[in-house]
Amino acid sequence: MLAPAIARPARLLAPPQRFALLWAALAVGLGLLAAGLPLSLSVPLLAGALAVGFSLWEPVAGLALAMLLGPARAYLASSFPALPSDAGQVFFALALAGWLARGLARRHLPLPTERLLVPLGLYLGAGLLSLTAAVSLEEGLKELIKWAEVGAVTIILASEARRGRGRAIVAAVLLAGLAQAALGVWQYQFRGDGPEHFRLASGQYRAYGTFEQPNPFGGFLGLLWPVAAGLAVGWLAEAWRLRSARHLAAALPFGFAAALLGLGLVVSFSRGAWLGAAAAGLALAVRLPRRLWMGLGLVAVAGVAGLLLLRAGLVPASIAARLGDLSEFTTVADVRGANINDANFAIIERLAHWQAADAMAREHLWIGVGLGNYGPVYARYALLNWPNALGHAHMIYLNVLAETGVVGLLAYLLFWVSVIAATLRAIARRTGPARGLALGLLGAWTHLSVHHLVDNLYANNIHFTLAALLALLVWLNSKGSS
Repeated sequence: MLAPAIARPARLLAPPQRFALLWAALAVGLGLLAAGLPLSLSVPLLAGALAVGFSLWEPVAGLALAMLLGPARAYLASSFPALPSDAGQVFFALALAGWLARGLARRHLPLPTERLLVPLGLYLGAGLLSLTAAVSLEEGLKELIKWAEVGAVTIILASEARRGRGRAIVAAVLLAGLAQAALGVWQYQFRGDGPEHFRLASGQYRAYGTFEQPNPFGGFLGLLWPVAAGLAVGWLAEAWRLRSARHLAAALPFGFAAALLGLGLVVSFSRGAWLGAAAAGLALAVRLPRRLWMGLGLVAVAGVAGLLLLRAGLVPASIAARLGDLSEFTTVADVRGANINDANFAIIERLAHWQAADAMAREHLWIGVGLGNYGPVYARYALLNWPNALGHAHMIYLNVLAETGVVGLLAYLLFWVSVIAATLRAIARRTGPARGLALGLLGAWTHLSVHHLVDNLYANNIHFTLAALLALLVWLNSKGSS
């Protein structure tokens, strides 16, 4: 009888109460430590501790910080080499640990039942298979982990959305984009300097945010402006249906967000991002009305209006000049022996990497050279005058084919076809703001698909934001979303 009597007091505190006491003890200890430090050290220490603690307590907060700080990876690595550069990965790990700890404490972890995880798993399997031919297992495992993180974040945020965190996830996604857009507009309009190769004919510099490159910066904003625009349209539709001023007011912040994100994308002067944005806009216009013929009519009107603006000289000269180069930008040609100059350097460099990827794919048709191994094997396939690997082939489809072969490319395409099909189902089934979000997601996938014809956007932790958008899609197609 003695043992149960001794054990009974330990059960007086339920797991949540024990966690509360632990957090209180840690807070007191941290406060005492900070009190003995100079203000310049104590403030960052307290802020960091609060961010870490909140990320563990609330997984959505941790992943919001991963989306916000993840794109700063390149900036931190170049500007503060002594500091840990990958804050996105740190906060992802904290969010994952907090989510798992909470689930274990409650003896309930949501099972990964999302159907989109099946084609994603097939692509991961194809990537794993390709590593049997890899020169660098380290680079391959990095890519494999990145795609596994996409699955993990999708599971976590989809489960959190079902717990009522859907709007918080939308806010976190848009906040990450708005921070980059505001920084990019400042760089273009007010900073007055920048890397020399980003200088435009006007003397201003292309915006690049914390990405240190305009193209992934423009691509990141291209993923998010359709989401904001779709939500604005959804709230406007609901305001019209209900004749509600309150719903009209709700549309205004999303309209502002879409405008700022779009402006940031424009001043990136990334032609790939512009192509993707144009395609996303067309996708939104086509699916906006319930009737397809009306959507096609909107596209036709928008196309005619754009041509009239160009012919009337109402498009800014710097943008018109950039658009004038699109024909060369999208031309496919053999560049061996081509005459290289400042005007065509970027285009020929891209085509040279396409040809190297094509040679890899021809030699390793079925399973490729290994996931993430484009760079390590590039020297074997490099064209003369182009000895430096850029890390990827500047076209995701060629890159996937070169690294994972036909097997991997088919799995990759199956995954994205499944995503787009699920998005179209959500558009057909939902109304109001939920339909607007689904429209925005369709625009995001369209931008990604088109921009990936000339680039690879799976860099600088963009995959965390991509996974958050996938989680929102899963939420939209679940019975509990609204």
